[in-house]
Amino acid sequence: MTDDTGLSERDRAILALERRDWVSGPGAKERAVREQLGLVPVRYYQLLNALLDDPRALAHDPVTVNRLRRVRESRRGER
Repeated sequence: MTDDTGLSERDRAILALERRDWVSGPGAKERAVREQLGLVPVRYYQLLNALLDDPRALAHDPVTVNRLRRVRESRRGER
């Protein structure tokens, strides 16, 4: 199922996970990815990275997408 921006339910769930505050300890986010989305973390991050380049994701959640784009760019600069 998609919303008015054309994102799938899985795409919206990925963005929702990224909005959460993950200070609950090591492995908590990866555990949530497995339990809530049924994805292995590697696949999750592949999908997330593709979402960051999707204009529909930006329209759906500009704050989260822009924050993650900044993080991604700063990490690329460190390499």
